[in-house]
Amino acid sequence: MKERAIALGFFDGVHLGHAALLRRAVEAAAERGVTPAVFTFDRPPKEVVTGVPCPLINSPEDRRDLVFRLYGIREVIMAPFDREMMTTSWEDFITRILVERYHAVHLVAGHDHRFGHKNAGTPELLAQKCAQLGLGCDIIPKVEIGGVTVSSTYIRRLIELGQTERAAQFLGHPHTLTGIVRHGRGVGSSRLFPTANLVIPPRVLVPSHGVYVTRVYLPDGEDYAAVTNVGTRPTLDNGTDVTVEACILDFAGDLYGQTLRVEFYQHLRDEMRFDSLDALRNRIAADAETTRRYFQERSK
Repeated sequence: MKERAIALGFFDGVHLGHAALLRRAVEAAAERGVTPAVFTFDRPPKEVVTGVPCPLINSPEDRRDLVFRLYGIREVIMAPFDREMMTTSWEDFITRILVERYHAVHLVAGHDHRFGHKNAGTPELLAQKCAQLGLGCDIIPKVEIGGVTVSSTYIRRLIELGQTERAAQFLGHPHTLTGIVRHGRGVGSSRLFPTANLVIPPRVLVPSHGVYVTRVYLPDGEDYAAVTNVGTRPTLDNGTDVTVEACILDFAGDLYGQTLRVEFYQHLRDEMRFDSLDALRNRIAADAETTRRYFQERSK
């Protein structure tokens, strides 16, 4: 039987508030010689309950990758938030799901964590129930930066505004977007620079339209500086379909069909329409130089 120390939450963005929970789950697991795990849902419970779409900072795959890669979590339990889960009482959620099904011996939750039918479960009730059952339990206080509480809601707004540098301060890592490379119209790769046009996962937020300093990670672990355009490519396209197109610097090769991770560092400029491909090419060359300098200065 695999016993687990489990961090509870949705973990959208995997930000610095979540980091405190994840680190404590890993510590508790090490103390007890059990597996550090996360229990989360495949979609936002609020979206299912209210019917109002909730744009996500990360896809489920990115959430899983971030908790593994940054915090040493060994297992992510991604449960479907369905009718059965929605109507499970808070007590049954702890006893039947976390303890009986997933063999939790230690639970970690945030100061504002709510769970169970109609959100009746509170951190106080969780701590009481854990004490009753003989489970370890930690309730993590809120994390603030400069008087602002770190939250997915606040970070979501920063990303929507294109404020990726400030978002990174609250995330503890660059904003991350992973997608599969699709065929674009071929204009970028044939007449400008090698580009990767990404398919955005459904319901995942993209930063506001503009050009960004980014880093692209290939499936083999290689990484390259990139200039990434988020928007409608007004010089090349009809100006309606939103694309995320990474112009990968110092790279040659075909990436079609591969999955790339893009990390957003800095907003360079707003998207603009150019009178000619030459003008566009010259501006991308200037953006490429700015991007190279950005990473050179960070590496000093």
